[in-house]
Amino acid sequence: MFEKLEDTLMKYEEINRLLIDPKAAEDSKRYMELMKEHSSLTPIVEAYKNYKRNAEAIADAEEILKSETDNELRELAKEELNEAKSNEEELEHEIRLLLIPKDADDERSVIVEIRAGAGGDEAALFAAELYRMYVRYSERQGYKVETTDIDSIGIGGMKYVSFMVKGAGAYAHLKYESGVHRVQRVPATESGGRIHTSTVTVAIMPEASEVEVNIDPKDCRIDVFRASGNGGQCVNTTDSAIRLTHIPTGIVISCQDEKSQLQNKAKAFEVLRAKLYFLEKMRLHEEEASLRKSQVGTGDRSEKIRTYNFPQSRLTDHRINLTIYSLDKFMEGDIDEVIGALTAAEQAEKLAELDDAS
Repeated sequence: MFEKLEDTLMKYEEINRLLIDPKAAEDSKRYMELMKEHSSLTPIVEAYKNYKRNAEAIADAEEILKSETDNELRELAKEELNEAKSNEEELEHEIRLLLIPKDADDERSVIVEIRAGAGGDEAALFAAELYRMYVRYSERQGYKVETTDIDSIGIGGMKYVSFMVKGAGAYAHLKYESGVHRVQRVPATESGGRIHTSTVTVAIMPEASEVEVNIDPKDCRIDVFRASGNGGQCVNTTDSAIRLTHIPTGIVISCQDEKSQLQNKAKAFEVLRAKLYFLEKMRLHEEEASLRKSQVGTGDRSEKIRTYNFPQSRLTDHRINLTIYSLDKFMEGDIDEVIGALTAAEQAEKLAELDDAS
């Protein structure tokens, strides 16, 4: 690990030298690449420098204890040595976390799709509640939410909803939500008080740029239609809604939230790029044995990830065997505890892989 850190430090210092060279700014693309790499390496380098300073403090204190006879100085050295040694493990753990390979998609915005599964109207009602939960959570994080398509039912439920969560780090926070969410509760329409089990599927897809996913317009068919549902005066009176069909894959995307056909078309292509990028990402994941063995799922839509038991106010995440008894707060968008636990579990897995590799 420390050989790798020394190499990282040398690379960081070389980038610093390149950045202060007056000629560096002449190639703007290269300059931006250097700045991005410099930014990504800075936390690791700073942590390593802190570790080295702490190691020097340990060595200095031990040297004083070996050579010094003055009792007062020896006591000071003992205090410094104890403090430095207590910091050593924490600093090393911080470095190991920083050395974990980061998901390249973590800083991206996301496209979220929620579909009602088994359970009829009850599943659609819970899909709508999950939608509101993610909107509340995203707003707490300072993200912007843009809804692209909703298939509603008359009693306030949603058979399907698609929306964008825009903001740096959205994927890192929401990627663990992909999968099957199971709800257990007594439906409002159940006169006998029996608990029903319903399911909702959530898909989280990182946003992709036009450069990363090139879509040939010849592969697409675009149909326009009149939007339905809420959306303002113009939405329901003009043919502003877009139905985009990607012929090679059969993917169909509807977008009707914006007032103009042009805006809806742009959003539809944005969603299509994310879907195509996601499909390729999943294909690559399936080819990597290490990812197939991962205990913390971040993509398989068929995986049952969580159970919401309303009678007992209990939420269980099956991937990490975590149970909490504050379901009401969770449904209000207070989901940080679970996301934090999932993140920590994945970090522990990756640390174990690093240890095995070394």
